[in-house]
Amino acid sequence: MRILAIGDIHGCHTALTALLQQVQPGPADQIIFLGDYIDRGPASREVIDSLLKLKKTCSTVFLRGNHEEMIFEERDNPFNSTGWKSCGGQETLQSYGADHRRDWVELIPAAHWEFLQETKRLFENDTHIFVHACLDAKLDLQEQPDWRIYWCSFSELQPHPTGKRIICGHTNQESGQIKDVGFAACIDTGAAYGGWLTCLDVNSGKFWQANEKGDTREGML
Repeated sequence: MRILAIGDIHGCHTALTALLQQVQPGPADQIIFLGDYIDRGPASREVIDSLLKLKKTCSTVFLRGNHEEMIFEERDNPFNSTGWKSCGGQETLQSYGADHRRDWVELIPAAHWEFLQETKRLFENDTHIFVHACLDAKLDLQEQPDWRIYWCSFSELQPHPTGKRIICGHTNQESGQIKDVGFAACIDTGAAYGGWLTCLDVNSGKFWQANEKGDTREGML
């Protein structure tokens, strides 16, 4: 069984499709998605549709990112705007045909809201910890504050006392390369900024990448 981690998709459906065609995940694999499925890219709706289909055929774990947090805040507190629309939310609304619509919440299918609501804060197995952004090395996993796991930079990450290797996204690696510092690896390689969407086999170190042009490449850490 492969343990596969996929970084920030950000509405980049072409990249996601090309990546999955490369990796060919099957029922024996487990795929951990690190959050930020929506915003910035042109096809957030299509991304979630594809992830819902994948959920039926593969073992999947969907973590929450800061952009999922932002859309919930915008939905639940419409008179206290978080700036979500200017941070890629406008592109998400366009993908749902809800651009400039006051009733945009109703135009997002209930199944998509349910998918976003069920995303997890963290995931841990025997050897790895998976999180969207960062961890507080002084705290147990169940004590991690939301602002740390959703918003903090990879540069703030320190080894966790469990000794487990940390796999995260959130901090865009403009080089398009995975940032590997031994105790942790950041696999947000900038799909929404003309870069790459990355899938990492966390045990073997093999990785696959695809971009919005449909280009693909692969390598080893």
